[in-house]
Amino acid sequence: MQPVGTYLAELNIGRLVAPTDDPRVAEFMGALDRINGMGKRMPGFVWMMEGSGEPGTGNTENNIGDDPQFVANLTVWEDVQSLEHFVFNTVHKQFYDRRAEWFELMVDQHFVMWFVEDGHKPTLAEAMERLAYKQEHGDSDQAFGWSYIKEATLFREKSCRPIAAE
Repeated sequence: MQPVGTYLAELNIGRLVAPTDDPRVAEFMGALDRINGMGKRMPGFVWMMEGSGEPGTGNTENNIGDDPQFVANLTVWEDVQSLEHFVFNTVHKQFYDRRAEWFELMVDQHFVMWFVEDGHKPTLAEAMERLAYKQEHGDSDQAFGWSYIKEATLFREKSCRPIAAE
């Protein structure tokens, strides 16, 4: 259950199958501004880690380490229902379903959520620490995935991957 006075932060990382200017990821890159813009207009959206603002780059400048194909998306939402609605009930779902076309299959966990105080904007370093915590300790109040939150009903109904692969 979400503590009073908090919002839900989420980090999703992935490694593109090709550099951002490669034709193999062109459709994904071309849709970033539209999808991110839609997310920012969704009820319950609070904040998003931004890149340079250059068209078609999204947050791809916020890469992991020195690998420009390893990219991160970090957002804050009022609650899990708001995030779920965006992920599973909008055009975002079409891209979610096709993610294997643009992203390498990751063996390690690549998604984490946690609660933040109202007004807090998490850093990428903070988010990576939460992901590492989840990888080491599993789901907990400190860092968790969709299956840890009982209010996450759309994830259970519409996710195209098994819960164990979360």
